[in-house]
Amino acid sequence: MKRPLTTTLLLLSAAGGLFVLLNALHGCRPTTTQAAVQGDAAAKTYVKPGSYDEFYNFVSGGFSGQLSVYGLPSGRMLRNIPVFSVNPESGWGYSEETKPMLMTTHGFIPWDDSHHPELSMTDGVPDGKWCFINGNNTPRIALVDLGTFRTRSIIEIPNCAGNHSSPFTTPNSEYVISGTRFSIPMGTDAERDVPIESYRENFKGTVSFIHPEPETGKMSIAFQIITPGMNFDLSHTGKGPSDGWFFFSCYNSEQAFSLLEVNASQRDKDFIMAVNWKKAEEYAKAGKGRKVPVEYYSNWYNDETHTGESTVMTEVLQLDPRELTDLVYFMPCPKSPHGCDVDPTGEYIVGSGKLAALIPVFSFAKIQAAMAANDYDGDFMGIPVLKYESVLHGEVKKPGLGPLHTEFDANGNAYTSMFVSSEIVKWNVKSLEVLDRVPTYYSIGHLCVPGGDSKKPWGKYVIAYNKITKDRFLPTGPELAQSAQLFSIEGDKMELLLDFPTIGEPHYAQALPAELVKPREVKFFDINKNKHPYLAKGESETKIERKGKEVHVWMTTIRSHFTPDNIEGVKLGDEVYFHVTNLEQDWDVPHGFAIKGAATAELLIMPGETQTLKWVPDQIGVVPMYCTDFCSALHQEMSGYVRVSPAGSNVELKAATRSVDAGS
Repeated sequence: MKRPLTTTLLLLSAAGGLFVLLNALHGCRPTTTQAAVQGDAAAKTYVKPGSYDEFYNFVSGGFSGQLSVYGLPSGRMLRNIPVFSVNPESGWGYSEETKPMLMTTHGFIPWDDSHHPELSMTDGVPDGKWCFINGNNTPRIALVDLGTFRTRSIIEIPNCAGNHSSPFTTPNSEYVISGTRFSIPMGTDAERDVPIESYRENFKGTVSFIHPEPETGKMSIAFQIITPGMNFDLSHTGKGPSDGWFFFSCYNSEQAFSLLEVNASQRDKDFIMAVNWKKAEEYAKAGKGRKVPVEYYSNWYNDETHTGESTVMTEVLQLDPRELTDLVYFMPCPKSPHGCDVDPTGEYIVGSGKLAALIPVFSFAKIQAAMAANDYDGDFMGIPVLKYESVLHGEVKKPGLGPLHTEFDANGNAYTSMFVSSEIVKWNVKSLEVLDRVPTYYSIGHLCVPGGDSKKPWGKYVIAYNKITKDRFLPTGPELAQSAQLFSIEGDKMELLLDFPTIGEPHYAQALPAELVKPREVKFFDINKNKHPYLAKGESETKIERKGKEVHVWMTTIRSHFTPDNIEGVKLGDEVYFHVTNLEQDWDVPHGFAIKGAATAELLIMPGETQTLKWVPDQIGVVPMYCTDFCSALHQEMSGYVRVSPAGSNVELKAATRSVDAGS
């Protein structure tokens, strides 16, 4: 097998130019997979048939725009949840009911780049209710309901370009936070049409505070904070003594706008931005700031009508920290920080400078003291900069190369991913002593400890999400699946247990005990509570109607037939809407619906649910329709026909399901 590089050339920028850091990787990599895995690893990941995994693992789909769900410790994929991308398997984004969920001010956008899942929390601990995830490209945040494992709400974020520092929640999910990756000019058309070279003067960033309604999950923007122009990477909320604060990693303090690889790496330090969100909330409730006109979509899926609803919002409240005191502070952080992580006690904030050969750890007690004493090192674009030495708890020396992201166990230890040196490093938060390191295969990005960013880590495992998998699995051409690797952290030393391929490009993930999610499980929708406008509660309520060029079919499905299954009188030029209700009231009995030549996708209708497929016939003749989801021994027989006649035809519009035994 090919061996990963044991040395690396890392270009670091300094004010005087570029210099080269040449460093050997820490630790020795095993030469074979077998050498890295202990003999009892298989037993520790084995989940016998018919048994459940201990943890749910929610993994971002990266450029797939989806959210995948795995069981731990088995690594079995349980579900791929469509979020921002259309999905032909379920009809997400194709059915008339789900199309509104993907609406934006740019129109219908059927894709996004999803990086960071975030579980809803109660008192700083994941509660198993919701999972949020960001859309990085067309700035959006989605809320996934963990009762149905479906996307319940999607909100577009205005005044934002590149929703990367997102979504991160306050301890009781009062707000979901989004920081813009790219600063941009804002305001009117004239204010936005400015030279790129005017970045320093005209480009601004935003941090958006989004409120999900506790009962419905419907989201709205409570307020935004305007920031100096630069790039925001990641964020985490405070907890315990730091509750009420948010911390954001920032890069490009150089305010470069071209060749950022070089021009945004000139300074030895960038920033961690500390935001007093409770103070911001006070200002917003007091009517401070200003309301600015802007359009954005708030989309919500109504489980009673089984239909997505889009609301266009027209303004947002903005707070300017240059005008409102005690709101925002900067802390210097070695260069180009990625991760910004808060330990379970809430006292320590860890920055991860991608181009730094150390890990800075900040003390919240020292941060408070420096703020009280006005212990500043000047300001950045009107925002006070706290002195590095005044807020520093200490530095982890020589941890590895390319620190990206840190999570924590319940024993005072931290685990940091090292992208360049391809390893996980374990260290003690208080003493800053490196305790252990293990290689990853290869180029780890984020990692996950169950509950590792919360007040209550469940520990037990750390999972690595790797960017490169060559030689780990059977080859599949030039493009290979990315991978996750499961390590035990129950002992003093990390132990590799398992690696498994993943969907898309996994960035970040979160995990929590299955017992927190299972009680919320929805097994089927109560058909008696179905309020869809085209519902047919039984076969006797099925019918067909013409409204001009529109033909509407009230249809039911049950093992193993459609009602109706013979339709005539449809003409070329018609738009046919099949409103299909699944009459089943049993767990795990969905039905599919598809028709030959449909330019959209199939429907997958859950028990008690109604979904609509729009079909525009383009040929004369008799067209078959059928169930796509194997549901019974007579699944193949679950089909029917639609007769399509010329546009000027006088064929009667009718629909029926005929019984041979009845002689009809």
